Amino acid sequence: MMSRNTRAKKRIQEILLHSDVALSHADLQERLGGLCDRVTVYRVLRRLEEEGLIHKVHNVDGAVKYARCSHPPTVPHHEHHDHAHFSCHRCHEMTCLDEVSPSYSLPENYVVEALNFVLSGVCPNCQN
Repeated sequence: MMSRNTRAKKRIQEILLHSDVALSHADLQERLGGLCDRVTVYRVLRRLEEEGLIHKVHNVDGAVKYARCSHPPTVPHHEHHDHAHFSCHRCHEMTCLDEVSPSYSLPENYVVEALNFVLSGVCPNCQN
């Protein structure tokens, strides 16, 4: 089921599309400049995630951030979120590392439904 394309949804999608880093709800709210309330932002984020256009990342400090998906929404949800993310201690930005795929092995009878792989350290921008 495709949801409506509201002004808020279009603007949030545009902000995430043009961001090189994952953004928190607060980051988005600030960039929206009063276009909609916080509840609407949460609803839009949920819809965009359900549509496979963005994905949610849990940072090492427990904060939730959102990033655009680099794969088309026709790719099954679990197949395009199996990449690593990098969280910088200094600037607190989180970046998708699409080229880094985590590997793991599980005991028999375990089924992975979600993967959250976050590397933590100092990003190239903060090293300079």
